[in-house]
Amino acid sequence: MGSIADPGGEFGELTQRPPPPSFDEFQRQTSLMTSCTLLWKELSDHFSSLEQNIQRKSDALKRKIETLDSQTKESLQFLEKRESSIDDSISIALDKIQDRKNAALTSDENCCGGDGEEVDDAEGLLLKLRFYCTKMDAEGFWRFVTARKKELDSMRTQMPLALADSIDPARFVLEAISEVFPVDKREDKSERVNDLGWACVLILESLIPVVIDPILGNSRLLVTPRMKERAKEIAETWKASLDQRGGIENVKTPDVHTFLQHLVTFGIVKKEDVDLYRKLVVASAWRKQMPKLAVSLGLGDKMPDMIEELINRGQQVDAVHFTFEVGLEGKFPPVPLLKAFLNDAKMAADSILEDPNNSGRAVHLAARKEQSALRAVIKCIEEYKLEAEFPSENLRKRLDQLEKSKTEKKKPAAVPANKRIRVNNGGPMPPAKAGRSTNAYVSSFPAAPTYVRSPSHAQYPVGVPSYPAGPAMYGSRSPPTNPYAYSPEAAPPLARSYQVAPGELLSLWRLWKHCTNLSASLLPIDLTWRWRNTDMMTLISNVL
Repeated sequence: MGSIADPGGEFGELTQRPPPPSFDEFQRQTSLMTSCTLLWKELSDHFSSLEQNIQRKSDALKRKIETLDSQTKESLQFLEKRESSIDDSISIALDKIQDRKNAALTSDENCCGGDGEEVDDAEGLLLKLRFYCTKMDAEGFWRFVTARKKELDSMRTQMPLALADSIDPARFVLEAISEVFPVDKREDKSERVNDLGWACVLILESLIPVVIDPILGNSRLLVTPRMKERAKEIAETWKASLDQRGGIENVKTPDVHTFLQHLVTFGIVKKEDVDLYRKLVVASAWRKQMPKLAVSLGLGDKMPDMIEELINRGQQVDAVHFTFEVGLEGKFPPVPLLKAFLNDAKMAADSILEDPNNSGRAVHLAARKEQSALRAVIKCIEEYKLEAEFPSENLRKRLDQLEKSKTEKKKPAAVPANKRIRVNNGGPMPPAKAGRSTNAYVSSFPAAPTYVRSPSHAQYPVGVPSYPAGPAMYGSRSPPTNPYAYSPEAAPPLARSYQVAPGELLSLWRLWKHCTNLSASLLPIDLTWRWRNTDMMTLISNVL
């Protein structure tokens, strides 16, 4: 049988199969798929990240918009409140003007004032302060305040009431403290030793309740723009004088306190000077008002760093005050700080005791150092009510122990009755101040009997024997009775008489004064007694 012919060749094509794919082709395809997958994942992550960022920015933008809307709403409400309070503030100001006018008239009628008058009570003090304020007598007001530092508590209470009667309290205060702030203008250098920073701080603190708005409070100060500009100029003058004062490290703490209180009182704190304020506050952190001033100066966000700096400088008690002022007791526990402060004080006291340069006062200085630390810690425990965490009983016992030892050392030693009796001859000791005089004559022998020469004797008798000799042993405990006794009947003769010109009498008188002041160690005993018991007229008559 013959084969059937394939007319189109179709059967041949069906029987021919394509060659199988190679392994290299498979790897190429696999690599391509992997690359596509990675690229897709990368693109997907990128777009997801963009979407998330856009969402976060959108949410942040929404929050900012909400915050701005809230702030705008609050600002509008505040402005409406300020606008509505203007009428009330004007009404209150008019009433105050009338009150001040009446107070001024009353002051004129009473004629109250004068630096020489004494103040008996708080009411009298208020009347005196009001007298100067109503008269706008800033100089008299300053003299009155600085002369009464002992009445500080009473003046702190009465001064705001008196300043309220002033026509322009801000100007009055600036004029009152201008003698010492921003620059000390006192001409007498001896007066500059007397620090008057306490008076400046007192007056500036008393001005705050007077200038704040009665409705809006601290947010609006009743200070004229002119006085505010003047206060800014004063602050700039003080800052410019820092180099003359020795820099921030050497400036006096009262001056720093006055400057910072000046800024807070007039509301002229600058954000660009925050670093300066921080350095000044840390340098004077031991002042009681510094924590509150720091908050008022806008240093609240810098308090943690300031507290850390105080701790590193060994001022743990000051750090505790700052901690409680801003409520950071959790971050800076007060009890460990106080205990560390006591340990440092104890170590300092021990180092003082071991210092050979303080051998004479070492015990006193060490005890005083420890007493100061104990008092500061006890006061801090009482102020912030830390008795449960840190009992102060043992601290008080230690303080009492130091006080008793100090009191016992101050007790005078028992002095024997015969302490100032000379042992060797039984004679009295010379006065205590005798050795301080240059020409003082101090004899170690018993006082000779008083010799009164009769007017009838023109000259000493001639041929009188000499004084008896002294005892053989000077240090004997049984001295002879009345040694070197002077007898008026046995006076040794003076030199022979000779004529003296009247012009030489002055020289002779000086010689006599000099000899009567010579000590026993410079002249023989007999000559010394002779000169000391011879008056001037007798000497002149004998010489002439």
